[in-house]
Amino acid sequence: MTAEASRAGADEEPAADGERPLDIALLTYKGNPFCGGQGVYVRHLSRELARLGHRIEVIGSQPYPVLDEGHPGLTLTELPSLDLYRSPDPFRTPKRDEYRDWVDALEVATMWTGGFPEPLTFSLRARRHLRARAGEFDVVHDNQTLGYGLLGDIGAPLVTTIHHPITVDRQLELDAAEGWQRRYSVRRWYAFTRMQKRVARRLPSVLTVSGTSRQEIVDHLGVREDRVHVVHIGADTDLFAPNPAVPQIPGRIVTTSSADVPLKGLVYLVEALAKVRTEHPAAHLVVVGKRPAEGPVAQAMERYGLDGAVEFVKGISDAELVDLVRSAEVACVPSLYEGFSLPAAEAMATGTPLVATTGGAIPEVAGRDGETCLAVPPGDAGALAAGLNRLLGDAELRLRLGRAGRERVLRHYTWARAAQGTVARYREAIARSTGAPGGRGGEGAAGVGRSRAGAPDPAASSAPRSTGRSAASAGVRHESESRATC
Repeated sequence: MTAEASRAGADEEPAADGERPLDIALLTYKGNPFCGGQGVYVRHLSRELARLGHRIEVIGSQPYPVLDEGHPGLTLTELPSLDLYRSPDPFRTPKRDEYRDWVDALEVATMWTGGFPEPLTFSLRARRHLRARAGEFDVVHDNQTLGYGLLGDIGAPLVTTIHHPITVDRQLELDAAEGWQRRYSVRRWYAFTRMQKRVARRLPSVLTVSGTSRQEIVDHLGVREDRVHVVHIGADTDLFAPNPAVPQIPGRIVTTSSADVPLKGLVYLVEALAKVRTEHPAAHLVVVGKRPAEGPVAQAMERYGLDGAVEFVKGISDAELVDLVRSAEVACVPSLYEGFSLPAAEAMATGTPLVATTGGAIPEVAGRDGETCLAVPPGDAGALAAGLNRLLGDAELRLRLGRAGRERVLRHYTWARAAQGTVARYREAIARSTGAPGGRGGEGAAGVGRSRAGAPDPAASSAPRSTGRSAASAGVRHESESRATC
């Protein structure tokens, strides 16, 4: 029987929308909330879904998701990969006794030949896991895996979030690549995007985080327009909030760069800083992220003699991260492209004035130039420098933009709003699958009846660690960590 049937007759409090609470499987092949947006999305969305009264089981691979504690309906199931990219030995070759099945062999073979296997191999493991538990979930929510394993019957209706097409990242890296060997390497690494295109076109319901991303999903991936729905994400506005007790450091500019890739535009900000320091000698940059040992950013710092003016921070807590943003006179998002830009929303939520490019969906988040931010063209160090100089030299403008920026985030970009919009799409998907609003079942959800406490499929050799642990006992948020641990 389905989980809905097993609960029949039991008294159950309705969810916040007045409907029956949902059992949700939230899939993420990469769950680290401290390095990149996918883990941040899972952490905050799962918490807000639980607050709305739903039951969420996050199913993820290494690096495992970190969930906020104190929500009994929120649990973590670990679906382990071989963790081939772990620190301190990325691109490792596993020992013979680590192999469990043919999916593991595929994972290693793809890595050995220069590809990125995780979206495909996670989807295959997830398919096996979900089919063994068919009937336990009302809906399966995939966080941009887009793997072949999630096509067809997986035991429940599927809703998929695509933050933005990874084909955008691929093209930017190809444009920046020097030499045919580097271009070949980029093409091989991003070979999984061909699979993602094929899968995306067959998805019945796609969520994305901005209107810009929606159009690019239609254009780049070929998904039908009527299947793509915008549900804006947001900032944790309780955490990212102004605090006058935190002193501002004169000349401080803060930015977040989760990876040293062309997409993030950090090299242009470093070049801009060199220009800004001719007018504002105290200007300095704090980058939340890992210091690059080589590459364009390291070369630019050396070329302009900025070693003492650029600091990289990692291993700080969430509270320290927020205080760092509060302490800056200016926050900057120099990206060439973003599908949303959480760093922009979070900086604005603290009341820190923002200089941001117009790359991708950033204007959709940051708002109009001169009203809630200063907007500049992407890839233009001179324009970045002009915006930074203007803000550093005008305290009244900083105050006005900071206040307007927070008001904009509070109106449009909070995780509570994101969860409400997501639940509405869940219920649409369930109704479409069953032919009855809010129901569970239909062909997509049919399968062997099992209770939630049922054992995993004994035929599955790479068995998940599905302990049903709550967020209070597993994968909990620790104050000693933040996304700055990247």
